[in-house]
Amino acid sequence: MSDEETFVGLDVGRMIRGALVTSEGRVLSEHRIVSEITDRRVFIDQLASVINQLSQGSGANAAGVGWAGMVNYSQQRVAANTNLLDVSPFDLRAELERSTGLPIVLDNDANVAAYAEWQCGAARGASNVLFITMGTGIGAGIILGSQLQRGACGFAGEFGHIRVEPDGLECACGSTGCLETLASGPNIVRRVREKLFSDPGFSVSQLASDMEGTLTAQRVFQAAMENDDLAVSVLDETGQILGSAVASVINLLNVEVVVIGGGLMAAGNFILQPLQEQVRRSAVGVAYECCRIVAAQLGQSAGMIGAALMARDGRQT
Repeated sequence: MSDEETFVGLDVGRMIRGALVTSEGRVLSEHRIVSEITDRRVFIDQLASVINQLSQGSGANAAGVGWAGMVNYSQQRVAANTNLLDVSPFDLRAELERSTGLPIVLDNDANVAAYAEWQCGAARGASNVLFITMGTGIGAGIILGSQLQRGACGFAGEFGHIRVEPDGLECACGSTGCLETLASGPNIVRRVREKLFSDPGFSVSQLASDMEGTLTAQRVFQAAMENDDLAVSVLDETGQILGSAVASVINLLNVEVVVIGGGLMAAGNFILQPLQEQVRRSAVGVAYECCRIVAAQLGQSAGMIGAALMARDGRQT
């Protein structure tokens, strides 16, 4: 085991992914389990178990938890969940500290991933950063003047709930037409299915054979890499939708770098290139010229690393 100080970082979504991380952001070991979806008590026990397994014998100093939901950072309480079991009635931080014996820091999963990319990834050295994570949902972390911005209660960065289609679908947040209803992983799949039903020209798509089985975003990405016209079309459209939203944030905040991460970046340039082109078309020219748009460097480890580094830095972040 390394003589460096170590910290545990958890990235909590439909999978609980944990890592033991050095103070420099190097991952020493990992552990993951599928999240409990019916029993909140079991779910909380799972979180403690992963922390304990990673910290056992390591001398870990603290643990951070990146949560796929809204976290009131000042109170260190989970406030709302859309894709996980609702643990808001519990004092999760206190429960985990009792179960693990470690100081615990809670934050939103996009914030911890942004923190990782800023500390030791694609945004290292920048002072003004927009980090976007795209997967089952869409979130963002915002760094301005070298400070992570959380807003009044910790809810800043809900990028996926920017309303982009006033007459659009109902979102899990309760609104309609949110960016997440168009550009998240499940909604990329939904749009592929709709095009297969509505446009006979796509009947030759290799994705048509998946309609009766399980069609996933990863399958769409694979088809795009095999030059499937439907997959390429939907991903191109997704990049443009995201690009319009990103351009608005660039105009508002004048960030110097936009980092795009999350599971959907497995699609690579099929999403990133049309996103960049749409930003160029839509953002104010001078703001666009001083901003670069790049893919994240830390991949699926960003959430774990960022949570661990937040634990390293305690409540000062």
